[in-house]
Amino acid sequence: MRKKIVAGNWKMNGTQEEGQKLTSEIVNMVQDERISDVTVVLNPPFVHASNVKKLIGGVPNIFLGGQNCSDKESGAYTGETSAKILASFGAKYVIIGHSERREYFNESNEELTAKVKQALANDLTPIFCCGEPLEIREAGSHEDYVKEQLTASLFGLTEEEFSKIVIAYEPIWAIGTGKTASSDQAQDMHAAIRAHLASKYGQAIADETSILYGGSCKPDNAVEIFSKADVDGGLIGGASLKSRDFVDIIKSF
Repeated sequence: MRKKIVAGNWKMNGTQEEGQKLTSEIVNMVQDERISDVTVVLNPPFVHASNVKKLIGGVPNIFLGGQNCSDKESGAYTGETSAKILASFGAKYVIIGHSERREYFNESNEELTAKVKQALANDLTPIFCCGEPLEIREAGSHEDYVKEQLTASLFGLTEEEFSKIVIAYEPIWAIGTGKTASSDQAQDMHAAIRAHLASKYGQAIADETSILYGGSCKPDNAVEIFSKADVDGGLIGGASLKSRDFVDIIKSF
């Protein structure tokens, strides 16, 4: 059975007080509503890490994650956060290769490989993002584009290393553009990703890999999206900043 995962990416949002309030509400709702069969990951800005970890406490299915980590182990890299530092704060997951990091910070496939290896070396589970922009989708080359992202950054890993990876598919063309990705389009791409993973690592590992949907997932469409055979959860942006919406998405399986 693949893990069902819902990860909230707060991006650059939330004061200290807002982060504490949001975390407390989510933790309390998950406990009060007896949600135990979904892995929940909170990915706040790094400065919230200590507070979020304390508020999660001993809840067994809620985990702290990072939004990014450095490709370096340590050193004179002002403003960066290493995987080792994240792990020392109790993080268990880290997002790597988010579309915003690729676009705004020009992260290359080679750099992302190094980040994945740093994460794995520090017992962090990478949530590795992939996805295509509008021009690639309209050209009909979206599957090849995403496959190449995966091949370039991940296919140098051993089977043991890759078995620790979570994939998140982001239809970049449908985020903030006014265009909508249907649940069938999500399923088609998730199935293509799983088949590509199987071509390298075998069907057994591919079948155990959780693939999350990173589009505009909200309470009103999450049930339909999560019902698809190859969709194992979501990487949630804006809706993760509203506790009720986020928990409703978690409950959508």
